[in-house]
Amino acid sequence: MRSGQTGPSSAQLLRATLLIVLSACCFGSLSPLTVIATGRDMALESVQAWRYTTSAVLLVALGWWRGTGRRRGAAPWWTPRILLLAGAPQAAVATLALGSLRWIPAATASFLFYTFPAWVAVITAIRGSERLDRTRVTALVLALGGIGFMVGAPSAASLNPLGVAAVLTAALVYALYIPVLGALQRERDAIDVSQAISVGGAVLFVAWAASTGTLFRIPDAAAFGASALQGVLTAVSFLAFLAGLRVLGAVRTAITSTVEPFWTTLLGVVVLRQSVGTGTLIGGVAIMGAVLLLQRPPVAPRPAHSSAADTSDDLFS
Repeated sequence: MRSGQTGPSSAQLLRATLLIVLSACCFGSLSPLTVIATGRDMALESVQAWRYTTSAVLLVALGWWRGTGRRRGAAPWWTPRILLLAGAPQAAVATLALGSLRWIPAATASFLFYTFPAWVAVITAIRGSERLDRTRVTALVLALGGIGFMVGAPSAASLNPLGVAAVLTAALVYALYIPVLGALQRERDAIDVSQAISVGGAVLFVAWAASTGTLFRIPDAAAFGASALQGVLTAVSFLAFLAGLRVLGAVRTAITSTVEPFWTTLLGVVVLRQSVGTGTLIGGVAIMGAVLLLQRPPVAPRPAHSSAADTSDDLFS
């Protein structure tokens, strides 16, 4: 830190932490709202079409009001290629993760989705960008053990393999999606990327719902309200997350975000009256332990002939 510069104050850190908690709770509320809407016979593609349309309208309006920018030579966020890169993987993640709720409880789905940092560790090791050190191996064992405990516990005998497979696939797709988001954000403002995700997702889900004839097949106001509320929460979560991340940095933001699956579990119990088995809780704690371990920066091996300081790469850079 340069002379004369100071870090964020305690008040700023507290505000940023609360923003990340708000973002996590917003994201964690999406699963119960999806269960409410689909439980009233609203098609998943229609639920997501109205969710992303609502989010896109709010974020585009905000982007227009604030004004945004990009590096010279970078394509605008509204070009078809950027919309496809930003929206298609997000739509796939949402379809798989929220679609899994047809077969497994919201709490189980949320904890299983949070294995995505473990898949990031595996992918970066395979690509050779980061080595799989002892800390990461321990985290992988914890995450896989958590999955095994959830699925193999006696209380999980009724878990549908399709639901488990769907949400784990969503976690893997999200892990592959993270570098795409990183590349998009290097040339654009964060609000631009948020708009591209929402608009791209809206286009894909509206097209899907229109093709199946379910776009305007809305059972009642409660189902539509649950869908639109998801859009509002999605927009708020983007904005809160980006504001908190700017102050806390990636590590503290990731650790604070682990409140999300526990919030989803609480809503599942209180709102949906879903039971939470011991296997889900123990497995969930193991997965969260893996997430916390993965926030430790990897340490490069010190060359025998050099006394230079170790260096490390940011997992999500």
